Amino acid sequence: MASGGLAGAGSLCIVYPLDYARTRLASDVGSKTKTFNGLADCLMKTAKGPGGVLSLYNGFGVSVAGIIPYRGVYFGMYDSLSDLNPLKNDRNVVGVASKFAIAQVTAITAGYASYPFDTVRRRLQMQSEKPKDQWLYKGTLDCFVKVWKDEGASAMFKGAGANALRTVGSALVLVLYGEIKTLLGFEGGVGGGE
Repeated sequence: MASGGLAGAGSLCIVYPLDYARTRLASDVGSKTKTFNGLADCLMKTAKGPGGVLSLYNGFGVSVAGIIPYRGVYFGMYDSLSDLNPLKNDRNVVGVASKFAIAQVTAITAGYASYPFDTVRRRLQMQSEKPKDQWLYKGTLDCFVKVWKDEGASAMFKGAGANALRTVGSALVLVLYGEIKTLLGFEGGVGGGE
């Protein structure tokens, strides 16, 4: 779990500004006056804003923190449930389908376990280009508390259902990884002993 978290945090350092831009550009869609004219414009305007380049990393800490429950549930639950699967050694359609079902449940559960962190991350990103005195949230904890208090616990999971639909690919990766390991002669599933 620690290595998965560190790998995730390392890659996040590189791709986080792109994630920020995706969030900001998505909020631009449908608005009468667009704030940005594409990816480069979004990154440049934000970096030149009052917070400088670090504005591109607003919400980074909570995003890294969200990797821990996601990866922990993702790999830990998958390995645990796979060990309980009575069809785990079957190479037929039913065996593979049972592995996919376990992977899908795991991916959805991992997504819900980490979704509040994602909600906070997006809200922090949305205020990045504004001067700090106009920010609605002072930081991660303040955002968690205000959302919970003002909008209720369910607000932490707004959009989680749509996110769950995206887990099919993640579940396929888990199953394919396990099947390829088996074909290559390695024992165990994802994260299993060799």
